[in-house]
Amino acid sequence: MTVDHLNRFLLEFSAILLFAVVAVRFSTRSGLPSLLIYLGIGVAMGQDGLGVTFNNAELTQVLGYAALVVILAEGGLKTSWQAIKPVLPAASVLATLGVAVSVFVTAAGAHWLAGFDWRVSMLLGAIVSSTDAAAVFSVLRMVPLPSRLTGLLEAESGFNDAPVVILVVAFATTGPLDSWYALVATIVAELAIGAVVGLVVGKLGAYAVKHVALPSSGLYPIAVMSLAVLAYAGGSLLHGSGFLAVYTASVILGNAKLPHGPAVRGFADGLAWIGQIGMFVVLGLLCTPETMGSAFVPALVIGAVLVFVARPASVFATLTPFRLPWREQALLSWAGLRGAVPIVLATIPLVAEVPQAQQVFNIVFILVVVFTLVQGPTLPLVARGLRISEGAMGQDLGIESAPLEHLHGRLLSVALAAESKMSGVEVGELRLPAGSAVTLVVRDNSSFVPDKATVLRGGDELLVVTTEEVSEAAERRLRAVDRGGKLAGWLHGR
Repeated sequence: MTVDHLNRFLLEFSAILLFAVVAVRFSTRSGLPSLLIYLGIGVAMGQDGLGVTFNNAELTQVLGYAALVVILAEGGLKTSWQAIKPVLPAASVLATLGVAVSVFVTAAGAHWLAGFDWRVSMLLGAIVSSTDAAAVFSVLRMVPLPSRLTGLLEAESGFNDAPVVILVVAFATTGPLDSWYALVATIVAELAIGAVVGLVVGKLGAYAVKHVALPSSGLYPIAVMSLAVLAYAGGSLLHGSGFLAVYTASVILGNAKLPHGPAVRGFADGLAWIGQIGMFVVLGLLCTPETMGSAFVPALVIGAVLVFVARPASVFATLTPFRLPWREQALLSWAGLRGAVPIVLATIPLVAEVPQAQQVFNIVFILVVVFTLVQGPTLPLVARGLRISEGAMGQDLGIESAPLEHLHGRLLSVALAAESKMSGVEVGELRLPAGSAVTLVVRDNSSFVPDKATVLRGGDELLVVTTEEVSEAAERRLRAVDRGGKLAGWLHGR
């Protein structure tokens, strides 16, 4: 590659990114999932569009895996442990046994209704049974659902990639299949290894990041994302589930109250957007529309079985013992969004040169596009129809922590939302623990040093200096007042 080639590549890449950023705004207003726009960009640039020839399925698979690592890391960093902790058992069962139910029901539909042999049918069922983390994370942040359902869907989408990848690789082999008990043992072993690696990397990484004062705030996001990638690589090299490892480690890191937490999440969010855009564009390039005519009807048939039979069957079969109301189970059934994950998984049989692999890829591509168009925009309507909503989602209190190594203290940057119940509270009424104090208030682009009688307002930004010993207690107190007002300590506990 010459410098001229590099310049042309950077020009094209930056133009695609800028167009994709504008497309996000359009998709948000129109209700169309942005992934479809990115796929459309790739298709428009491909052989049947601008003429760009790209047929490297192996490179697509590698880039897809890399993008999924970043997307899962970003999702984990933004997942609240308090939200997923109560539903962790249910999410784990739905992501494993629920996936198994979905695979078999979808495979039965592909065999009996679409006429595929059982080997290809099981492969199709495995590929399309995983919900897509990127699609779920992006849609759920626009739909005001109860935290229990949001946590369950986020945890499921973070967990179910691991068993599905194992199943797809098993069904995509050209040799004889392993026995069912050997396959189950492999899944259990890989999930266990991935969970342990993610737990170790997350715990040790959080401890290190919190206790090592780096010379620049810009290094913290790099360190955290490096830990997430380390978890994936370590889990995979130890023959475990790298996807489960990266999600587990990221959840731990995201809930560890790391220094410069908002900056870390913002950095991860930007990387995840780049990953999504790049992945979908490349997947669109790999698509050849003129060869997809024969796959359209099978895609609709298999997709209908998946959405209207397999997904509800997996949800009701696995979550009924947890006593979830039927309305919530119905919403969970409709919220099983597909996206890039199934299309990336469809490259596995292409790389392995499995018979009918191109037909499988075409079916999965059409299925994802059609049913994402159906499910994504209608999810808010279904939630309202089932009377499942919490109204407008409130903005959490933004607190960013930075270590003051030489002073053995911490500086908390606190951003009050407009609707914060801290508005109207005097600084003295915050009742922060001894060893902490509000040292500066930024309001309307000006700053001043407050006294105990200073009344806080929504939109203020506070600088709070604390000692290391009481920093967590000070943060808990600030969040309590943000939720409960000046009487939080008396009426709502600490």
